[in-house]
Amino acid sequence: MVRWDARAGIPDKSAKGLAKWQAVARASTKQSRRFRVPDVEYASTADIVDVIAGADLALVAHEEATIRLASVDVPATGEVVVIIGPEGGISPDELRCFEQAGATAVSLGDGVLRTSSAGVVSLAQLQVLAARQAG
Repeated sequence: MVRWDARAGIPDKSAKGLAKWQAVARASTKQSRRFRVPDVEYASTADIVDVIAGADLALVAHEEATIRLASVDVPATGEVVVIIGPEGGISPDELRCFEQAGATAVSLGDGVLRTSSAGVVSLAQLQVLAARQAG
């Protein structure tokens, strides 16, 4: 899990902010009965571009995207990266950087979701897609 410092985001690099994100990761892991708690760290746009370059599939949730997440081919193995912007949206420059690095802008459906919901919705859609595509 990476807390991306987007241009429109509210910076929260304090120890208290990081502890909050780590607590959410631990609670989510416990609730979903997983064994591995995801690492939580901060990243700049340049850091995210590097992550995209190494991913097998990189997606950017964007309200103006014409490609629906439901139509994406999910790789059977490998690293999938999903970028969710802040409440203020992803800036055109940030979106351009991500697309130039290899990410695809996708729509999660009609309407605009809150950041806290968009991550859950995108991961749930990807799980369903991966299961369907696996056969």
